[in-house]
This record gives sequence, structure tokens and C-alpha cells, in this order.
Amino acid sequence: MPIPPLYGHEGIRNRLAGAIASGRLPQSLLLEGPRGVGKQRLALWLAQALVCEDRGKGKGEGCGACQHCKLVLSLSHPDVHWFVPVELSKKGADADKQVELVAEALGDELAARRERPLYEPPSGLASHNIASVRLLLRRLALTPALARRKVFILGDAERLVPQTGADAAANALLKALEEPPADTVFVLTATEPEALLPTILSRVVRVRVARLPDSIVAVFAQRELGLKSQRDVAQRVAAAEGRLGRLLATEDRAAGGAAAAERFRAAVQGDPVGRYAFALGQQPFQARGGFTDMLDGLLAQLRDEARAGRDTEKVVEAIAQVLEARGLAQGNVNPQLVGAVLAEDLAGEAP
Repeated sequence: MPIPPLYGHEGIRNRLAGAIASGRLPQSLLLEGPRGVGKQRLALWLAQALVCEDRGKGKGEGCGACQHCKLVLSLSHPDVHWFVPVELSKKGADADKQVELVAEALGDELAARRERPLYEPPSGLASHNIASVRLLLRRLALTPALARRKVFILGDAERLVPQTGADAAANALLKALEEPPADTVFVLTATEPEALLPTILSRVVRVRVARLPDSIVAVFAQRELGLKSQRDVAQRVAAAEGRLGRLLATEDRAAGGAAAAERFRAAVQGDPVGRYAFALGQQPFQARGGFTDMLDGLLAQLRDEARAGRDTEKVVEAIAQVLEARGLAQGNVNPQLVGAVLAEDLAGEAP
């Protein structure tokens, strides 16, 4: 099904459309702002404007009616490459196999978003790894298949993962951002732009995407989520704080994971009996459910502490331990066992 229309952000849209119409649009952009304000949907709107046959009759916007616009809205345009963080269920034996696995994972994720356009945030373990960069560079070398140009959207760009021994691919990406091919536009999005490498920030034009007015959020809730009760709409809009993403039910899941992470950390700081009791309290056959949500909440808390500079060495070690536990959980290992081992590891680190 087509993705929902873009709500709000008229000021940014007008500036971008004017830049396209006058031929002054930068080739490497970074859309930055709070999570859930619609940065990636805005990036898709920009991609549609760039590949549109009619382009709003000189106004720099997509017409919404031509073949190109329809393909973008169905996430099927061959020249609009939307890269999102992915979590691989298996590992490749060599670089080429890893690229194939990333391409497969991206294909699956976009297929899921076609079926359910109001998608969940990426999991705590999802990232843009070096295989994702290699896949991007391969697609970058291709000539446009249908439009006059290619558009690369790199969502949640702060999840780009530096990797030892992969300097050639990383440097190639930096060079592509600095000097994109003439037929290519890069649009990165980030909730935490300062988490990006300075070398990336220096190569993009930064565009701040602000929170939406409550009136826009209310319209979205009524039209896209089907909320009828004025009381329900008012409560959800107030909780959203200008972010459409927070209207979705997945926020409840994230909040539950954060609360579970707090309880886990309290158990870690207690005695061994309390730690083991918490671990045994996990549902033994739901490693991909509540236990994974708890680990994601724990990762978010630890990353906040790392950015704040709190005992960085210990926090980084704790993040590595949680990531390892989450990887095991995705293999359906008993969460009680994984939780017990992780609790002991974190008790030793005491971040």
C-alpha cells in the first residue's frame, strides 16, 4: 500500500522545493531532529520531488500522479535507495556474502514497510555495518534505471558502525558524500547528529526538522490511526509532544522495555540472590519479546550515559556485553540463562 502523506513541515518543504526549482539543492543533506518527527518521510518526499517527471510544473515538488511518484510512494522506485539499519540473523563467511545478506535484509524490511507503512523503530542491535556501506557503493556506481538521477536515503545515520580493517569502504563513502556523482543526491537523517563522525558532518548540509504543532499531530491521529474519541486524540497528542512516531503503539513497547531495564539494573546492583531471581523471572520462551525489549531499553540508557561521558570505559564494556546478550537472544537462547550471565557481568562492571 502507498505510504501515508507527509504531514506538516511546510517551511522546510518550501525551501527544498525552491532549491530544486532553482538548481541549488545541495547533493548531500542531513535532516536532523527529534525521533518521530517525520525525517525519513520528508526524505522520501524530497526523493519524489527529485525523480518526478512533472515536478509540480516548475515548482520543485512531486506531482504525485506520474509513474515515478507512484513508485516512490509504493517504495518501489529503482532509483530511490532507502537504506535503514538492519539486524542480520546470520553472518556471511566473506565480504561478498555479507553484502548479499544485507541486501536481503533490506529487501525484507522494505517489503514489511510496504505492508505496514507505520513501521516500528529499528531494534537496538540494528545498524549500518560495513557491508551496508559496500552495498551502497555498489548501487552508487550504477546508472539510473528509470529517472534522470539516483537518490540515496540513509535513515538513522548515527547507526553507521566504524569497523577496523574496513577503512577503504569508509573512505569511499566519505568521498562520495563530499563529491557525489552528478546524477546522485544523498539524504541522511539522524536523531543524534553529534553521534556521527565529524568527517561526515563536515560533508553534508544540515537541515533542522522541528517538532510538529499539536494540530497537525491531531489530524494525523484521526486520519491515519482512525482515532475517533476527542478525549483519546487529546491524550495521545499531548503524549506525542509534536512527534508523530510517538503516536504509535510501539512507544508503549519501548516504554515497557525502559521500565524493565530499570528493574534489571536495580537487581544488578543488589545481591546475587536478587540478580538470579530477576533472571529466573524472565519468560523462558520469549527471548525475542519482552526480554529483547528490556535489552533494547538497557542499550538506550547505556548509550545516553556514554554520550554524557559517565565512566566511559565501563559503560562501553557494558554496551558490548548487552549487545552480545541481545545477539544470543535472537538465536532463541533461553533468556533466563542469558539474563543470569549478563547480570553477573554487569555487576562486575557496575556502570
